[in-house]
Amino acid sequence: MSTTPRKKLPIGIQNLREIRTENHYYVDKTALALKLTQEGKHYFLSRPRRFGKSLFLDTLKELFEGHEALFQGLAVHPHWDWSVKYPVLRFSFGSGKFTDIQGLTHALDTQLSHLEQQFGITARFEHVGGRFADLILQLQQQTQQPVVILIDEYDKPILDALDYPEVAKANRDFLRGFYSTIKDYDAYIKFSFLTGVSKFSKVSLFSGLNNLLDISLDAHYSSICGYTDTDIDTIFSPELEDLDREEIRHWYNGYNWLGEGVYNPFDILHLFRSRQFGNYWFETGTPSFLVNLLFKRQVTSLSLDQTFTSNQVLSSFDIEDIATEALLFQTGYLTIKQAER
Repeated sequence: MSTTPRKKLPIGIQNLREIRTENHYYVDKTALALKLTQEGKHYFLSRPRRFGKSLFLDTLKELFEGHEALFQGLAVHPHWDWSVKYPVLRFSFGSGKFTDIQGLTHALDTQLSHLEQQFGITARFEHVGGRFADLILQLQQQTQQPVVILIDEYDKPILDALDYPEVAKANRDFLRGFYSTIKDYDAYIKFSFLTGVSKFSKVSLFSGLNNLLDISLDAHYSSICGYTDTDIDTIFSPELEDLDREEIRHWYNGYNWLGEGVYNPFDILHLFRSRQFGNYWFETGTPSFLVNLLFKRQVTSLSLDQTFTSNQVLSSFDIEDIATEALLFQTGYLTIKQAER
């Protein structure tokens, strides 16, 4: 029986401040955040939905903004220069309707307006690409510090529109231009981090952002999202009472990105809340386009269990050419069991 006092379960909470100030369990990912800032500048991470990407992005935001109190006792605290505060531009495509041609423009216009208002900057251009570039320039001049850019669910405007190929292509082309601003204004940028479910090929979406380092299958960052065995046994030890530890492992410890395996946070937190085993993550809503594609291609669970594929297939796809293995892997329905050279 654990003698550690129980805390609140951070179900559905994606901001660090609430977790750290309202006595929720927190799995410290700040050592990996520090490693990212020390070893590179522009990053991309692909992980399935509900794996903690948004919380990690919020952690980066709070870190670069220099909110030291939130990081007391965490791995990054003694190694960060808290005297420097960087301006942070955070975008998210988690909400919004992207199945019509104006949806993406409206979503970006709203977010740019909020950022301009937040920093007291008057828009000098009408086009969102021009406003984004000008925002970077003006912020750097205003603060005398390079800008941090964080983009959550960068690919959702494309995935949402896969049943509408022309809209999906238009959204892809629009985003290609928007993201290329990050490369064009590199001299004014301190750090950038993009997250999403899928990695579209560099030719289709990242052609203007070829300096982006993909850490999705980097063993050093395999546990950047999700809970490890150690996390379950230490941080969540008060929640393990009356639960079969091996059964927890059997149900939920299935995800691997060529490094340390992890548990899906959504499943674990709901297990601790309900004290019953269940497919919580799966039941949150399988994308309809994925189900339709599997039916169309007549893919069976038996064939999926013995799938062999290459790193190249798993790491990217495009609207016109979506490999079944890539889509299932990137949406979290397949994981890596073994790697061979």
